[in-house]
Amino acid sequence: MDFETIEGKVAGNLRIFLSMAAGLMALMAIVAIAVFFIFIRGEEQTMVPDIRDRDLTAALLELQVKHLNPRIQLRFTQSSADKGQILEQNPPPGTIVKAGREIHLVVSQGVMINTVENFIGRNVDEVRMDLQVMFSSLGALGDSSVPQLLNLREPLMYEFSEEAPGTILQQRPEPGTPISGPTVLELVVSRGSENIMILIPDLLRLNMEDALEQIGRTGIDFQFVLRPIRTGETAGTVVAQSPPGGTTTASTTRVALTVAVPETLDANEVYGLFTYNMERNPYPLWLSLDSISPEGERRRLLTVQYAGGLLAVPYRQPDGAVLILTLVNREIHRETVNWMR
Repeated sequence: MDFETIEGKVAGNLRIFLSMAAGLMALMAIVAIAVFFIFIRGEEQTMVPDIRDRDLTAALLELQVKHLNPRIQLRFTQSSADKGQILEQNPPPGTIVKAGREIHLVVSQGVMINTVENFIGRNVDEVRMDLQVMFSSLGALGDSSVPQLLNLREPLMYEFSEEAPGTILQQRPEPGTPISGPTVLELVVSRGSENIMILIPDLLRLNMEDALEQIGRTGIDFQFVLRPIRTGETAGTVVAQSPPGGTTTASTTRVALTVAVPETLDANEVYGLFTYNMERNPYPLWLSLDSISPEGERRRLLTVQYAGGLLAVPYRQPDGAVLILTLVNREIHRETVNWMR
């Protein structure tokens, strides 16, 4: 065999080897690309089932079969019957997701309370505030649309009693009654004694601040009027009172008080009469009148238990001050002092 023949065979074998090597490398590349795309694609995909209104236990089993992981949030509702049921889910039913995906579930925890509390002996205003705070907290727990389970029937029923005014005497439903949904709470509330007699304090010659303090301490019903100062009188003091101090009379008697207005005032100062016509209450409620100066300083002018009607309170305030009237910790009126009024 000559040299050229041998050289030809070697060249042929080399081409075969190079072809096989190239084919092997191409195959490895194809396998690598396939593995890469399989890795990118991830795990098996699945469809999210519809588990709304299902019991939590059954819903968890179905998610387990689908290789989906639950993430649970509890929420109070208006009915004890749906406790443990799925209220919402995310992603929604029919969504295609990867196995292992978290499914967010909102689960009913039932009602916040399940029986009617015993309100007898408590003050009705405190109970009203407690109910508002209790059920407004449902919004903080995730569902502001849930209605208040216990709603007071208005107007309330009142009757005279030896109990303090505002004390709850009877209730319906009775304490311990189960709650399964929105319930109307009917209350009978004390007006206080029918014929309470009080001793009217002597407010003559007291300055305005001291007179208002005495009124707040004794709780008398009152109404102020203003008139220009007369000879022998002290400006800013009570110069007339009816009934007079020392009189024993019914607690509902309104005491008329006259205050002498100063002839001169400081610059930008106003001497006036704050008036506000309130609805009559079955019994006196805590009322306060505050002032806020133009500089932002707040000061209490009056705190008293007031049954309602026309409220008239004298004030001496800088021009631009704000007067704020509050009834049972709830602001009901405010106005700005203005010397042009």
